[in-house]
Amino acid sequence: MDIIIIRGGGDLASGIAYKLYNASYKVVILEIDKPLTVRRSVAFSEAVYEGETKVEGIKGVLAGYLKDIYRILEIGHIPVCVDANGELIDKIKPLAVVDAIMAKRNIGTYRGMAPITIGVGPGFEAGVDVDCVIESNRGANLGKVIFKGRAEKNTGIPAPVMGYAEERVLRAPTSGIVKPFHNIGDLIRKGEIICEVGDKEVVAKFDGVLRGMIKEGIMVEEGLKIGDIDPRCRRELAFSISDKAKVIGDGTLKALECIRLKREA
Repeated sequence: MDIIIIRGGGDLASGIAYKLYNASYKVVILEIDKPLTVRRSVAFSEAVYEGETKVEGIKGVLAGYLKDIYRILEIGHIPVCVDANGELIDKIKPLAVVDAIMAKRNIGTYRGMAPITIGVGPGFEAGVDVDCVIESNRGANLGKVIFKGRAEKNTGIPAPVMGYAEERVLRAPTSGIVKPFHNIGDLIRKGEIICEVGDKEVVAKFDGVLRGMIKEGIMVEEGLKIGDIDPRCRRELAFSISDKAKVIGDGTLKALECIRLKREA
């Protein structure tokens, strides 16, 4: 059984899982105990809170024990496990480990962790930390497989949509507990209060659809990304894997199969 372990269950990691799953790989996702995912409607990390979730028809199911992982795989779903340190990797012995935590730094993935190791985005050096790196910055190189060197540095600036860039991102105005007043997929009008963090309100700067919102009741630090508004006002986009995630997923699949073919030759 060719199992691929993906570290991280956010929206980009879930795009990778989607592509690998549809290529007939068995996928296992490792997450932290309180995921900070914003695009929860398209992220397998949501299974940590809800027990199970679906991303474009693929079910992710929370697994507590090794036997649960294999049972969930056997019935055709994706096990999601709380395992921040990757302790299950030695027990499962996967074909590959993909680090898609998107921490912008390497927090524990190394070559030799599995026969194939892949890092997504900045923080990894191909040929040193991992076998290869997948470019995660938008642009001509998005999804590129890098066998020597690093991905581009994180710009910290989201891609513009209809002229809106940084304004699309909702950030915590202070440290505190998040209390949303809207659900993902809701149409938000300019000036509406979207949520509260501690005793401060987060107000919409333009009309749009709430594309993502961090889980209610989570304690966050000031400045953390907690939401995302899409000015295109198309509700279905809040429940669809992004083109960016799918391109990164295609790059990951290409890297995996390229390395396999080289080693089997």
